[in-house]
Amino acid sequence: MTTTVTPVSPLLGEHLALGASFTDFAGWQMPLKYDSELAEHRAVRTSAGLFDLSHMGEIDIAGTDAGTLLDYALVGELSKIAVGRAKYSLLCNPDGGVIDDLVVYRLADDQFLVVANAANAPTVFGELAARAEGLDVAVTDRSTKTALIAVQGPASQEIITALVPEKQAQLVADLKYYAATPAEVAGLQVLLARTGYTGEDGFELYIPNARAVLLWQALLTVTTAHGGVPAGLACRDTLRLEAGMALYGHELTLDTNPYDAGLGKVVRLNKNFVGRDALQELSEKTPQRRLVGLAGTGRRAARADYTVHDGAGDLPIGTVTSGALSPTLGHLIALAFVDVTHSEPGTAVTVDIRGKLEHFTITPLPFYRRS
Repeated sequence: MTTTVTPVSPLLGEHLALGASFTDFAGWQMPLKYDSELAEHRAVRTSAGLFDLSHMGEIDIAGTDAGTLLDYALVGELSKIAVGRAKYSLLCNPDGGVIDDLVVYRLADDQFLVVANAANAPTVFGELAARAEGLDVAVTDRSTKTALIAVQGPASQEIITALVPEKQAQLVADLKYYAATPAEVAGLQVLLARTGYTGEDGFELYIPNARAVLLWQALLTVTTAHGGVPAGLACRDTLRLEAGMALYGHELTLDTNPYDAGLGKVVRLNKNFVGRDALQELSEKTPQRRLVGLAGTGRRAARADYTVHDGAGDLPIGTVTSGALSPTLGHLIALAFVDVTHSEPGTAVTVDIRGKLEHFTITPLPFYRRS
């Protein structure tokens, strides 16, 4: 008989001590919320939230052909990233469908770190390893050995600065968005990245599992001193939705290509890569559908898979991919794929919410942008 082992974060004990509610996320038991997901959301927007993201996948790419592999495997030109910088990219199949969206950090001339979504990490590792055939490169999955902790919110720089040696304070201040550097935080060596998934300023810290608890405890102490709170996956979802950020399995799937999702700008057709021919063809056509924002004034949220109709409610024109009541804006928001002919901002549409048509308006993305 085969026994299925549920992956757990190295911070599980910390979450239990904080009274977290848990959810099964891509097979991992992860904190959904600690108290109020609304309070956690608002804390990130006004001070800071501390997130455990150890379920994410970390894949090391090292060797003289590391850049060559990533240029071939992904839609972007990763070989042109400067050391210490990061880039958002996509891993596509030969038909141009999105296997996963990724963040890639260049750690050295011949070394990169690929960060994959939890549910897709094994697939991403397998694809990268297969596409590396014949190249001088090692592809190593470090997902189960690496913890990832994020501090997100307006107070995040102050929080990190309070925990680094005085000589590294300027390093933190100067770290650009989508950049990373080795740093000492709470006396522990980490990879410190200025990246995130909330629409706020923030940092993500990569550290071996064995030292994760010490780092979490130090960050939690300083975060709460700044008015922040530990935050779970529930508020992370509403935060990213307000920021108009795609979530794999919702806005991005194997049936979605980069142009449908408004991500054509990350595709570089001037190089050879898996899916290039299909994406070249798609780039020359007018997309039939477009990912748009919806804003509503009603009380019932438009959830994933609900049908979008024209303003009169007569014609089905698309499908909702994500939706919620925006805690920051105070009204309903959603992301949806709709026919291009109905995708202009200001267009009135309706959404079938459990048999009743509710009114929404096509709205530019993102819904929320930090000042």
